[in-house]
Amino acid sequence: MIGTRAALRYAKATLAYAQEAKASEAVAKDMIALGTLMQQNNELQIVLENPILPVTQKEAALKALFSDACPQTLQLFSLLAENNRLAIVAATGEQYVRLYAETQGEIKAIVTTAVPLSPALESLVLEKAKNLTKDKVQLENKINPDIIGGFILQIGDMQYDASVVHQLKAIKTTLTKTNTI
Repeated sequence: MIGTRAALRYAKATLAYAQEAKASEAVAKDMIALGTLMQQNNELQIVLENPILPVTQKEAALKALFSDACPQTLQLFSLLAENNRLAIVAATGEQYVRLYAETQGEIKAIVTTAVPLSPALESLVLEKAKNLTKDKVQLENKINPDIIGGFILQIGDMQYDASVVHQLKAIKTTLTKTNTI
């Protein structure tokens, strides 16, 4: 993702600023809305990355889209515009939501599967994820048909890969190293 380290820095600073103003929840709601908007409207990201458009126009567009946003969110937009970093506003929003959830004692577990999880399987995976961490777990299911089968579970910086593709690669590595079948 573009500017992930810078996005994390801006997100940390925004969280500290919002906590000081007792508005961290309102900013989190704004950042969730921003993420939803960016996923639904790819043209907005293209506009924000366009080097030909003046930064003032980009900032004005964001502020018009989020006219009802809290002052701390609008301050973030101004800060990113001032530093010509509006292209990382989506990444900053994602990082902010993640950091805010951590302060609330929540963690996101991402399970990648080849097909969508059934409700029964989702509750089973959620239960396993809860056993691995003391925090409250929110499960997100990502679909990637390239893994063929199985799953990849990510909780924070920990990853468990039980996908068919991973197992096939392990077999291939073993066979090529030993030169036997």
